[in-house]
Amino acid sequence: MAGVKRVLVIAGSDSSGGAGLEADQRVLTAHGCYTLTATTALTAQNTLGVQDIHVVPTEFVRKQIRAGLDDVGADGVKIGMLASTETAVMVAEELKAHKVSFVILDPVMISTSGSQLLPPDAVKAVRENLLPITTVLTPNIPEAILLLRDSGADIKEPENIEDSIALAKKVHQLGPKYILLKGGHLPLNAQCQKPAVDSDSAIVVDILYDGVTVTLIEAKFSRSKNTHGTGCSLASAIAANLASDMGITRAVREACRYVEAGINTSTDLGKGNGPINHFHSLYSLPYAPGHFIDYVLERPDVQPVWKAFTEHDFVQKLSTGELPVENFKWYLVQDYLYLVHFARSNALAAYKNHNMEDIAMSAKIVLHIQHEMRLHLDYCSSFGLSKEDVESSKESLTCTAYSRYILDIGQSGDWLALQFALAPCLLGYGAIAQRLFHARESVREGNNYWKWVENYVAEDYSDAVKLGLAMLEKHSRNISPSRVEELIQIFIRATELEIGFWDMGLKGE
Repeated sequence: MAGVKRVLVIAGSDSSGGAGLEADQRVLTAHGCYTLTATTALTAQNTLGVQDIHVVPTEFVRKQIRAGLDDVGADGVKIGMLASTETAVMVAEELKAHKVSFVILDPVMISTSGSQLLPPDAVKAVRENLLPITTVLTPNIPEAILLLRDSGADIKEPENIEDSIALAKKVHQLGPKYILLKGGHLPLNAQCQKPAVDSDSAIVVDILYDGVTVTLIEAKFSRSKNTHGTGCSLASAIAANLASDMGITRAVREACRYVEAGINTSTDLGKGNGPINHFHSLYSLPYAPGHFIDYVLERPDVQPVWKAFTEHDFVQKLSTGELPVENFKWYLVQDYLYLVHFARSNALAAYKNHNMEDIAMSAKIVLHIQHEMRLHLDYCSSFGLSKEDVESSKESLTCTAYSRYILDIGQSGDWLALQFALAPCLLGYGAIAQRLFHARESVREGNNYWKWVENYVAEDYSDAVKLGLAMLEKHSRNISPSRVEELIQIFIRATELEIGFWDMGLKGE
């Protein structure tokens, strides 16, 4: 959470979740911001409209604002539904006193479904007290007209883009630094005129004006009915972008694109105007950071192959001393030859890295493999196999298939793909040895193969497993769901090739 951007939202709650504070929090979360809230009103509403409003006492809203700003603080403020004249006046007082960096004001007066959300006498309070301290005002056309008529201006409904620009300029004179006049209530045809028939609607134009420059933000007209909460969402997206140090024009443009995508990717909820999709550009990983390998090993598509590998008859016979000695000798030779390629693969992993810490980690694993190979040769000698015997032996097709698969992944993929190709060997041997070491059916006395088990429960190997796990967990925090699936398929294939290695040892050929 260090350095996280904070936005205070002062708004009403939407019981249906599509607008208000609920939408604001989704938007800010989607933009990586931390949300503080001050609830001005509770509503009973759904996609069909607002059934009732319970106004929160002004002094309690004040306490919420102070509680948040005096403790956590905020990089900016987004204001939505204010519900009463007293609350509008109080909010202006508090924001002036706390000297907030910016204020995004969505003058929530009329809902998408047409419900009046701000009492008529409160419009003046908003206009006189809040507009002068507003950084970006985001009214729709009906709200802009309402604000101007409240100020005594004679305003007509806009018919084209020129009328809308003139409307935006007049609202700007009420005091905000910027006005973003939302064009959703006036879809235009290709000539930027009000269409004669709805079917001619082609574009929607939002107008950003700072007193000098007019910026038009155009989007294709959408016939989706899922527009509940668009105003809240747009204002919160602007707030998030400004909190993240974007310039205002870019912040507004990106927020408009965000809402446009939210409408276009929405799904139908409710019988009326459904909510937009706030999470169209987000994905979530199905595991908690630090528990990726737990997730992998617990997956239904991994469990059968992992069980077949770690509980294979070959290792079961090792633990009881029942494996024919010639089979084990054949396995020892092939395992040594495989370890050569395992070391090559980890050296390749060092090359695939781009920072010294991870390069050093891969180098440590190579050095550990070198140590393991010395122990391996000592172990081979106890079965009458010299180093010359081992190194002059022909590599089996099983060993070739497995080792070259890993090297191919290393050549064609990236560092993480290679690590997942190596992972079944690194993790599996440790898991197998730990299970056999504590298994009741294992035989230690007189078992010529028991030293194999002890090698893989030794502290140095356990440390290598911990190091490998730490590297995998570190690099799996910022991957996509599709990448997760790709890595798991590599893991499964490498595990299947490990099973083939055990099959080879069981057959002795």
